Amino acid sequence: MTQWQIGGVTVTKIVEEDAPVPGPFVLPDAQPAALAAIPWLVPNFVTEKGWLKMSIHALVIESQGLRILVDTCVGNDKERTTKAWSMRSGPFLRDLAAAGFPRESIDYVICTHLHVDHVGWNTMLVDGRWVPTFPNARYLFGRTEWEAWNADPQDEHFGPVMQDSVTPILDAGLADLVASDHRVNDEVWFEPTHGHTKGHISVRIASRGAEAVITGDMTHHPCQFARPEWRCYADYDAAAAIQTRRDFYARYAGTGVLVIGTHFSPPTAGHIVRDGDNYRLDC
Repeated sequence: MTQWQIGGVTVTKIVEEDAPVPGPFVLPDAQPAALAAIPWLVPNFVTEKGWLKMSIHALVIESQGLRILVDTCVGNDKERTTKAWSMRSGPFLRDLAAAGFPRESIDYVICTHLHVDHVGWNTMLVDGRWVPTFPNARYLFGRTEWEAWNADPQDEHFGPVMQDSVTPILDAGLADLVASDHRVNDEVWFEPTHGHTKGHISVRIASRGAEAVITGDMTHHPCQFARPEWRCYADYDAAAAIQTRRDFYARYAGTGVLVIGTHFSPPTAGHIVRDGDNYRLDC
């Protein structure tokens, strides 16, 4: 189990899946030869044969008596267009409970955005129905994000995700549609980082002089610190996503703010430092 202490706040990583993937599966420009030109990526973030080490995980923030779950991975029993993510039967909830977080103990669920690998465990299949996995939690969805996806509920890719992982939360009365700079409490708040999706947010943490930020999909992989112009194939607005990354890296480089990657394999977190004209993640 991986944990970080940020002042009085604890962040715990719960892994659903961790495996290398061919770079173009996520980032079309992340070809092996291009990755080889960024030597600090090996061995932590790129394999010897030039594949990206990637992780799908949730992060539990413990702050001022609250348990806040950030992003809920892919989930089980759901039909998906990506074969590896379809009809899963993984042990995520058992792992969450074993780490000390039974699902009934979660107070808030934050989705940095509403893509398939960030909302899956919002719900679980019970007697043929999708019901909220975290019955005592308020689910915080960015209003801009929700409105963007809800405008086309029949979209062939996102429609099923909306129907099995988002709409049941609203139907149960557990969803709050909030602003992109929403504050959960004095230590945890949203930071707008649009581009990957229309209403994408990252999650900021500050406590007792220490600070951290959870990226969401603003940055999918550490190679983007060195190549912020490398877009994700799923970016809603690639130009905006690139600018968001450049601004984010410039803002946090050399500050001591711990950057926790939503899809970064171990060590998962580090500090942004200048590296020539661009940046690297110092772990």
